[in-house]
Amino acid sequence: MYRTCIYCNRNLGTNEVVEHFPVGRQLAFDQEQGRLWVICEACRRWNLTPLDERWEAIEECERQFYDTSQSYSTANIGLAHLPEGLQLVRIGRPKRREFAAWRYGREFWQRRVRSVISTAVQVAFGVVSVIAGANILPAIIAIRQNRVVARVRDDKDRRLFITPKEAKRAKLYRSDSSEEWSVEVSYRPAERTFLAWNQGKGKRQSVLLSGPTAIRVAGHILPHVNEWGATDAQVRNAVQRIEEARSAERLFAEIAPQQGAIRMQGIFEVDATKLTKLDSEARLALEMVAHEDSERRALEGELALLEQAWRDAEEIAAIADRLAIPEPVEDLLEVWKRELRR
Repeated sequence: MYRTCIYCNRNLGTNEVVEHFPVGRQLAFDQEQGRLWVICEACRRWNLTPLDERWEAIEECERQFYDTSQSYSTANIGLAHLPEGLQLVRIGRPKRREFAAWRYGREFWQRRVRSVISTAVQVAFGVVSVIAGANILPAIIAIRQNRVVARVRDDKDRRLFITPKEAKRAKLYRSDSSEEWSVEVSYRPAERTFLAWNQGKGKRQSVLLSGPTAIRVAGHILPHVNEWGATDAQVRNAVQRIEEARSAERLFAEIAPQQGAIRMQGIFEVDATKLTKLDSEARLALEMVAHEDSERRALEGELALLEQAWRDAEEIAAIADRLAIPEPVEDLLEVWKRELRR
């Protein structure tokens, strides 16, 4: 049973309410689809739980949801606050836009609040340090900008360490000769511990990614590009773009500018392929679809495991059935089978 967020690596916390899954302070569940998520309190991302730890916990969440009086429901989504402090989100059959508003709206709002507070604190600290005659604000900003915020692997299974600086250098573009798109990611090859942060170490490098790997890596980078969050209207518009594209690959291809594209920003020319220079709603759509694509692939992997388990069980069942059949009868059955194949 995992206990840390797969996105930000922070502890997910514990609960004493769901006996079969005592992880997390906020759980979301969909009984019809058989899905259970732990919502990280730090980054607000939804962590899909392992298949073998899910079923009894979902039934328990459903029972706890209806046993509490502090619950609020629409036709599709419900929210319950249990006295012990656990929060349950019950998913029914929501439209995609309603589900996205529940899932991402609060996360983006909290992201915006954190960015505003962080900026205000840095400005206030800078003013105080200048007055005191020791302006150490640039050093603090440099340390924060070089901290490792994402650890991902590329197609060759190399580990890439992403800092905020590297995240803001990431590019998305299509080549001039085709519609194939790629994500260019800057990274550090190692990390080191400095004071209270893990810092990127080594000379900055870059790698070109495409397909599912690019989507997965983009899902880790985009939250640090979209650090100022979004409004409800922006979330709705982003979801509309996802619905129109119908797949993650198609959305990335539609949004990706041509390689080397330049656009005007005021009186200055900027690199239009940088993720930071894309339209804000486009970036939000890419972040959301990247996360949904990762979950879809995880579920496909679970289905493959189920199919293999079924095949193994079928082989064992076939062997067990043959053990109960006398040998002469089995020989006769084989003769009949050969006759039918002719």
